[in-house]
Amino acid sequence: MSNTPIADHALLSDCHSAALVDRGGSVEWWCAPRFDSPSVFGRILDKGAGHFSVGVSGGLETERRYLDGTLTLETTIRSEGGELVLVDALAMAYGVRGHDLGKRSPHRLLRSARCSAGQVDLEIEFVPRSEYGLTIPALSHVEGGIVAEGGPVALVLSTTVSLDIAPGSATGTISLEAGEEVWFAVEYGSSWEALPEVISADRIGVMLEDTNEAWRSWNGDHQRYEGAFAHEVDLSGRVLQGLTFVPTGAIVAAPTTSLPETIGGHRNWDYRYSWVRDASFTLNALWVAACPDEERDYFNFLTTAASSVIHRDQLQIMFGIGGERDLTERELSWLEGWSDSRPVRVGNGAWDQRQNDVYGEVLAAAHLLRDRLQWDDAGLRLLLTTLADLAAKVWTEPDQGIWEMRDAPRHHLYSKLMCWVALDRAIDMADQLGAEDHLMIWDSARGEIREAILTQGWNEAAGAFTQSFGSTALDASALILPIVGFLPGTDPLVLGTIDAIERGLMDGSGLVLRYRTADGLEGEEGGFLLCTFWLAQAFALAGRVERAREVCAHAVSFANDLGLLSEEVDLETGDLIGNFPQAFSHVGLINTAWAIDHAERAP
Repeated sequence: MSNTPIADHALLSDCHSAALVDRGGSVEWWCAPRFDSPSVFGRILDKGAGHFSVGVSGGLETERRYLDGTLTLETTIRSEGGELVLVDALAMAYGVRGHDLGKRSPHRLLRSARCSAGQVDLEIEFVPRSEYGLTIPALSHVEGGIVAEGGPVALVLSTTVSLDIAPGSATGTISLEAGEEVWFAVEYGSSWEALPEVISADRIGVMLEDTNEAWRSWNGDHQRYEGAFAHEVDLSGRVLQGLTFVPTGAIVAAPTTSLPETIGGHRNWDYRYSWVRDASFTLNALWVAACPDEERDYFNFLTTAASSVIHRDQLQIMFGIGGERDLTERELSWLEGWSDSRPVRVGNGAWDQRQNDVYGEVLAAAHLLRDRLQWDDAGLRLLLTTLADLAAKVWTEPDQGIWEMRDAPRHHLYSKLMCWVALDRAIDMADQLGAEDHLMIWDSARGEIREAILTQGWNEAAGAFTQSFGSTALDASALILPIVGFLPGTDPLVLGTIDAIERGLMDGSGLVLRYRTADGLEGEEGGFLLCTFWLAQAFALAGRVERAREVCAHAVSFANDLGLLSEEVDLETGDLIGNFPQAFSHVGLINTAWAIDHAERAP
């Protein structure tokens, strides 16, 4: 069982997969060759699921940072006798620059360890475990390294250090004096193909510097925002790029599975997939923190994956990062889970839920990109027109809602709102869509939805728009009403909703809960960072900019020392919980920062 705090981990990415490294220099999670592949190092979920640690015996103090403009991690570990500087990265293909970042990534982990002062005893443990820890590989020496083969996976460790092999592991200790440096590279391969070649120390160093330059070239081409929370927006833009599966343009919700929303509880989900719901919010964030290339790639992934809706009469809410539709959920019974939080799940059972908001997300995304889309693409026009027709048809039906409730369907306000968004954006794009003959039906349904939200979504007793029609329960998703333009941020009904949510869903931690109602699941949740950013954004749209800054800054304060955010915060301890890092939290940060900056610049 791993008890290392979630916030103690750092993200590495090659835009195909991700690794998490803890403060002590241990790679605790790496899924290769894709984000959703089985892990080869998985100790974050179970002590026996594999790790690769390079650390100092008796380390007393640790400092970490990302090298400027990169996701290359530098960890400085101080002991009584000296100081070690550890540098970690997932390699980019040699020579890639700018918009090509992440193309042809070699699935290679690079590590260097240099004694910068005094003398340190470096301890190395290479313990690979493929298939989420189920397979213990056979290790053997080769010239310049070690080969680990088991099941379908082969890993080749290149190293300048002599290691002793025991069953399933290779370990060693070496004394380094000031100025001395050792190198490591681990490359993923297949047991059924030619093994990756062993890499010399000089080449590892060149690859590491080239990876840094690749990130910096992307960062220099993309990071243009200079407004409120500029440093946080810059880092969040890199995080979103790091969570992008470049071959398709998909963005994973998080690179991990089953890091719990409730410690010791059952709210443990696999987030290594791409949700349609994230689309319009993520495209907004990419517009601020990236560039049109990333926006188009992500939108093209969504529309390609969603195209089956034309024949199925229902849009799936999420897809695998290669566009896969079957995400059937199962439990990995042999894993203890982080901090004994079972079960550990792969797949996600929400994939076949009905969630009627997704039509609005895709059409809002298309509306954002409308000046850059290829409107002569008949397939695209048919898809978007079909989605608008479905929104007009299904908005009256109950569903599981934005929070993927695992109980009876309800008439969720957010779902109705996003069907309104779908029709509102489709009406505005009717000329491009060539769908003028659909306008009468779309306009009629849009008016009906608006009337229903204003009359059935508003609750006088609560003094707010509520979670579902006829309910008095508050829900933070109602904060989206002004964000999508259903009502102005200064409308009395919006202001009442903001105040009610601040009173009713913000606890002593200063963070916003999603809701307080039963949802068909055991256990309680923490403060939800995305919802807290939504509240700050709603304050900005309401003209209460100082309060918006306060709420945004408070949410940002829960980021770890590298600026990374998870999904939630434990209300008792203030610790980050949930899958990590969470794309939607960083999306919320970017969009809120832009809204605050825009409000501050407004007359």
